[in-house]
Amino acid sequence: MSAVSDRLPTFPWDKLEPYKATAAAHPGGIVDLSVGTPVDPVPELIQKALVAAADSPGYPTVWGTPELRDAITGWVERRLGARDITHRHVLPIVGSKELVAWLPTQLGLGPGDKVAYPRLAYPTYEVGARLARADYVVYDDPTELDPTDVKLLWLNSPSNPTGRVLSKDELTRTVAWAREHGILLFSDECYIELGWEADPVSVMHPDVNGGSYDGIVSVHSLSKRSNLAGYRAAFLAGDPAVLGDLLQIRKHGGMMTSAPTQAAAVAALSDDTHVREQRERYAARRTALRDALLKHGFRIEHSEASLYLWATRDESCWATVSHLADLGILVAPGDFYGEAGENFVRVALTATDERVAAAVDRLA
Repeated sequence: MSAVSDRLPTFPWDKLEPYKATAAAHPGGIVDLSVGTPVDPVPELIQKALVAAADSPGYPTVWGTPELRDAITGWVERRLGARDITHRHVLPIVGSKELVAWLPTQLGLGPGDKVAYPRLAYPTYEVGARLARADYVVYDDPTELDPTDVKLLWLNSPSNPTGRVLSKDELTRTVAWAREHGILLFSDECYIELGWEADPVSVMHPDVNGGSYDGIVSVHSLSKRSNLAGYRAAFLAGDPAVLGDLLQIRKHGGMMTSAPTQAAAVAALSDDTHVREQRERYAARRTALRDALLKHGFRIEHSEASLYLWATRDESCWATVSHLADLGILVAPGDFYGEAGENFVRVALTATDERVAAAVDRLA
């Protein structure tokens, strides 16, 4: 066990504990904006679907029920603009973090193989490479990478932590480059429903992929759009050859979404109303926090999508974390996401309206 754990970095959020204690000691209580975990209720129609499927004594299938695959294919075509999507083009997964962490291992990558991901990125991309004993490289523009030994390229648009959205032209150029060099491309699009100042585009769109899904897979989650982080419901869409191999591997590993969760996911993907309502909540919180941070002397970069504001006072991120903790506000230091974030903090929109209002008052 120690041999595996020794490959991994220190869990970053442990470093926040002293600042969390400071923020919690504020007379008005802590406003925790450090983690992007939903706080609003699970929509009632989804809860009802879960309860209705509670009597599920048998094992679920890794590939999911036909109803779930229908719901996923319908959503991928309706929301992403993809065409000719069949059940072979989709695969349910047990939350997107599980997939990110174990994908290099499931692809058979190892020493000498390289996993590439953005210079500012969700830490689990690195963790996945480390678990597989693969090497990893970071990029500003993936097409400027040396393609030698790069076997897996991660895109992330909208980005966590920056909220940056890759344009259709950038995506098209990157897909073409990856195909030219025989590199498998996975696009983490878990925040695609949450564009504010940009309309995020998927690699599944024919304008990006030229009508072919060869060598590309997109990753999607119900955690943010439907407040289902506690359900662990996500899915892949893309190259049937890649997904077919992953399906066989995941069958052997028993990586199956629970039957009640599958039923809940069908309800979530079949309804767009609750997504619009949740977007409106986040939009209001985003406006309030953004205005308050700007008035407090922050500069905000990117942040045109996702559930975060990428903010700086042009000082060490830890100095900013300490300053805000004194106000009872906890945020994530930018260096959690790479050295390039050392002067930024990530401010999550995932707090109740009451807690967001408290943060705005304190920043004033």
